[in-house]
Amino acid sequence: MNLISAYMVFDNYIQQFPALSIVTNKYFQAALIFLVFLILAQLFVSVGKRIIESLAAKTRTTHDDHLVELLAKPIYFIMIFIGLKVAVVPIAIQNKFGAVLGTLFDSLIILGGAFVVSVMLEMALTIWGEKFAKKTKSTIDDQLLPILRKAGKVFIYIIAGILILSEWEINIGPFIASLGIAGIAIGFAVKDSLSNIFGGIQLILDKAIKVGDSVEIDGVSGKVLDVGLRSTKIETWDHELMIFPNGGLANSRITNWKLPTLKARVVIPFGVEYGSDHNKVRKLALSVINKIDGVLDDPTPVVRFLEMGDSSLNFKAYFWIGDVGERVSSKEKAVGGIYDILNKNKIGIPFPTRTVYNIKG
Repeated sequence: MNLISAYMVFDNYIQQFPALSIVTNKYFQAALIFLVFLILAQLFVSVGKRIIESLAAKTRTTHDDHLVELLAKPIYFIMIFIGLKVAVVPIAIQNKFGAVLGTLFDSLIILGGAFVVSVMLEMALTIWGEKFAKKTKSTIDDQLLPILRKAGKVFIYIIAGILILSEWEINIGPFIASLGIAGIAIGFAVKDSLSNIFGGIQLILDKAIKVGDSVEIDGVSGKVLDVGLRSTKIETWDHELMIFPNGGLANSRITNWKLPTLKARVVIPFGVEYGSDHNKVRKLALSVINKIDGVLDDPTPVVRFLEMGDSSLNFKAYFWIGDVGERVSSKEKAVGGIYDILNKNKIGIPFPTRTVYNIKG
C-alpha cells in the first residue's frame, strides 16, 4: 500500500465523524503531518543523539563519536523531507503541483540517504585502512584508500542519480547503456594501470612481500623499500634502486628469504688434502661453527664428508642462524675460522692440480 492509498483509507475514516470537520481540511492535515515529523526530528536530535553518544563513549575508538556528529544533521533533514513528502500527500490528490513537490522531496530524501551511506562507507574504509596499516609498512594503503573513497562516493551518487531520474519518470535506459560503453572504453585505456594496481593489492593480500624483506626477483636481489599502488621498489645489495611494475611482479617467481621464518641455512663447502683424518676435520670445523654468535642449536650444525674429489677430500658444513640478515657475516666468520683452524692443525687445503705426461715416441 502506497502513501496515497493509506491516506485515502484514513480520510474515509475521518469523514465518518462530522465533529472532526476541521481535520478533513487538506491543508490542515498537511500542516499537522509536518508538525508531527518536525517534533520527531527534534526529539531525535535532542534525545536520540544523547543516547547514541553515551553508547559511543563506552567504546575505545573515536570513530563512532565522529560518525554521530557527521550524521546527526543529515538524518534530521532527511526526517524533515520525509515529513514534507507525507505532508503533501493530501494536497497532491487535488493539486498536480503537490505531486511535483512530492517527487522533489523524494529526490531530496534520496540525496540525503546517499550522503549518509557515503559517510558510513568512508568511515568503514578509514577503520579498515588503520587496521590494514598496522599489518604492513607498505604505502599502498595511503594511495589506495583515497581512490576507494572517491570511487565509492561516485558509485553511490550515480545510483542515487539513477533513482532520482526514475522518480521523475525519465528514461534511464540510454544513460545506462552509455555508461557501459564508456566503462569499456576507459577499461581498455587504463588496463595497464589497473593491472598494476590489482597486482599491488594482490601482493599485499597474499603477504608475498612486505617492506624490509630480503628478496630475489628475476635475478635481482635486494631489500624491499616500498610496495606501492603501481610499483614495488627494491634496493639491491649494490645500493641500486630497481622499480618493478606490480602487474608483472604479481606473476613473477619471487624468492623471499624472510618467509616463512627469519631462519636461514648457511652452507660452506671446503676441501682438505688426501691423507687427512676426516673425523678430525669434522670436529675442528664444528668447533669453529659452535662458537659463532647467532648459530642455532636446532637444527644441529653438522659437517659432512661428501666425496673424494680429483685433488681433495670434499666436505660441506651446514648450520642455521636465527636471522637471514646475518647470513653473510656468519658465513664469513665460519669460512675464516675453518681456514685458520685447519692451518693451525697442519691440515693442508689443496688447490686443483693437473699432471701432464710428455711421452716421446
